[in-house]
Amino acid sequence: MLHSISRRKLIMGTAALGVHGMTSPVRSAVAPQSSDRPLADRLAAYADNLRYDDLDAATVERVKSHVIDTIGCGIAAFDERPVRVCRDVALTLAGGGATIIGTKRRAPTDLASFANGAAFRYYDLNDIYVGRFTGHPSDHIAPCLAVAEAERASAAELITAIALAYEINCRLIDTLDIASRGWDPPVLSLPAVALAVGKLMKLTPEQLIHAVNIAVNDHLAMGQTRTQTNSDWKGLADAEAARNAVFAATLARGGITGPAPIFEGRKGFFQLVSGPSTVDVDGFGRRGVPFRIHQCGMKPYPAVVYAQTAIAAGIAVAKEVSNLDRIATIEIATTRRGYEQTGRDHEKWTPENRDTADHSLPYITARAMFDGNIDNDSYETAKLRDPRILTFMSKITVNEDPALTARTGASTVPTRVTATLADGQRIVREVDDVPGFVGRPMSRADVERKFRGNVGKRWPQKRTDTILKALWALDQAKDLSRLLGTLAV
Repeated sequence: MLHSISRRKLIMGTAALGVHGMTSPVRSAVAPQSSDRPLADRLAAYADNLRYDDLDAATVERVKSHVIDTIGCGIAAFDERPVRVCRDVALTLAGGGATIIGTKRRAPTDLASFANGAAFRYYDLNDIYVGRFTGHPSDHIAPCLAVAEAERASAAELITAIALAYEINCRLIDTLDIASRGWDPPVLSLPAVALAVGKLMKLTPEQLIHAVNIAVNDHLAMGQTRTQTNSDWKGLADAEAARNAVFAATLARGGITGPAPIFEGRKGFFQLVSGPSTVDVDGFGRRGVPFRIHQCGMKPYPAVVYAQTAIAAGIAVAKEVSNLDRIATIEIATTRRGYEQTGRDHEKWTPENRDTADHSLPYITARAMFDGNIDNDSYETAKLRDPRILTFMSKITVNEDPALTARTGASTVPTRVTATLADGQRIVREVDDVPGFVGRPMSRADVERKFRGNVGKRWPQKRTDTILKALWALDQAKDLSRLLGTLAV
């Protein structure tokens, strides 16, 4: 029996909340919808109808796994400069309804969502979804936690909201090809988060529509975020999308309306951003239809997804070569998107900061070949400037292989590393997936091992054991604020 958490009003709310029961009423699986209705309306209806009872036990387990993995990533990055800055900014406003994770302090809900999202994402070690392009749906866990705590939502409502955010984000990634038109993936986080947190706020279907319309209309992120020299913003863009979506839902609850139809309009999303598209909301996850969270992988290495398999391939080549001085040239074959993100810009051969380096196939592959691993220490300034690595990187070329592009999917992000030795011998290793990808999912033990590696020496082992036990019991949580408070470092 799931226990409810007493509700309370968001500090930033502009209208009084109605009285709602804290346990989700039992409804049948989400009803089909007419495709001639505006997309925002259909997404809102899907969100409104989805219930905890529509999630099977495996989906609930996956939600808990991703929450644990994501929190571990955030605790690992707690002391990093950009994360600290975001946290300090969030705490400049006194009071609030949501915990800044890693502390016992609270901030306004949208700012807590932003600060926590910045920590979760900073190391680029959180989860990944591969569709038409890639996204990090675990970025949406931060706003769901913040709003659920502020609203005193039940455990069932929190888990449903997280599954909903994953579903909408991933399904839109499958359908709306915004990346090829130069837009950044957080664009599709806007409707996903607006609907998930709007559901936690108990918005009506009409209010949910306006939350989507407001969020999408005013906060479109450009792909320059991940182009050429990357900045701090690479790890913060999705957190900012979530902050905006929380604010949009808060405005909609207060009665603010947004432009419509936001997707189909004459100057709407399809016309200006994604191009024409048909989104089959009837095919979204529901009772008897698998949820997309099952197609999300967890990263073993803190690096862009296209480098995960390059790390494994590079390490295999290095072991075979033994002496890296024997290598005359290295060719890295990747997918179209991998090339665009990690090997097209000359800045990737001279990365000046972590944000550029963890999106550089030349650097990541070279460092993996020398060190036999990639971890958070791989991006220390001294290592970025290591003359051995810079010299070795000058031997590396990166190209798209259309055959690899064609094979890219939820369980495969293929990379091929070819080393040509001074004597003309060629050593080739091609890797399609790594542990943690959809085809090789992490078990509970794997999730815990990664979590322990991330939290490091923050807590004694006994405390870490207690925290893990509580997080695995998230579906039985009575008091989310108390649970989040146990994460203080």
